[in-house]
Amino acid sequence: MKRALLIVVLLATFAPGVFAHEVRPAYLELRQTGTETYDVLWKVPAAGEDMRLALYVRLPEGCVNLTNPRGTFSGGAYVERWRVQAPTGLAGERIAIDGLASTMTDVLVRIDFGDGTTWTQRLTPEAPAAVIPKAASRLQTAGVYLMLGVEHILLGIDHLLFVLALLIIVGWRWGLLVKTITAFSVAHSITLALATLGFVHVPQRPVEAAIALSIVFVAAEILHGRQGREDISARAPWILAFAFGLLHGFGFAGALGEVGLPQKQIPLALLSFDFGVEAGQLLFIAVVVSLVALARHAKFPAPQWAQLVPPYAIGTVAMYWVIQRIAAF
Repeated sequence: MKRALLIVVLLATFAPGVFAHEVRPAYLELRQTGTETYDVLWKVPAAGEDMRLALYVRLPEGCVNLTNPRGTFSGGAYVERWRVQAPTGLAGERIAIDGLASTMTDVLVRIDFGDGTTWTQRLTPEAPAAVIPKAASRLQTAGVYLMLGVEHILLGIDHLLFVLALLIIVGWRWGLLVKTITAFSVAHSITLALATLGFVHVPQRPVEAAIALSIVFVAAEILHGRQGREDISARAPWILAFAFGLLHGFGFAGALGEVGLPQKQIPLALLSFDFGVEAGQLLFIAVVVSLVALARHAKFPAPQWAQLVPPYAIGTVAMYWVIQRIAAF
């Protein structure tokens, strides 16, 4: 069990960092401003202050630039803006991202039409192009936002480390595990909805720093348990999960806010994103529990100090994030 937890912690902590610059999604937005005109926003992940992924937008044939693209590096991304004219419209036309097939990232494409409808599509290395339909179906919208939710939680290593720390605290108490994970899910669903719908406004950078600090806290609680100190986190970890789940929900809302919601399908898109987050979270939990279950049948004893590796590894990485995120204020 201890070895399995150690492997999970090391993979969750260090593996994403190797490919972090590759897996961040790009974002393309076209917003209709006139009968034939569209404002274009193109955001590409950047590596440093002057390097970006070699991804380039290929708009439908017939589109003409009315202004030259203006690009700047900002917030870990390269952002371009320009205006185009589409004399024959966009419906039925093909849009593509050149260079996407040779990366590990996705591109979210969003088109806001003048009549209030929205088309959203994920382009992937396997499918770097798509045909713009005349009208987006509810099923297509739900599928896109569902996958966005799954990707966000599985690529959100800070959220996963928090869930992993909760699993270590709860252990094999199945009833308590269900209650704890349910409390975390309910809590972050509440704040996700409130923040996304505009009822609550919280600055994103302090939220990200506070999320990292919450991971430090639960890592310390694991150490307290190892020392035999029984406190509320050991007796009722669901209270801890609910309290910090409210905080993590603001983090999910920040990611969804960058994408936005289709104005005529807001409830569907929000619910689908939330379901995606829950599905990804349950998938991660299933993998961890399976690894631990396999390790319980192994005959290789672990040294006594091994039980301290997971909380120290989680806490050290989380504290680094706290410092890093505070320095970015």
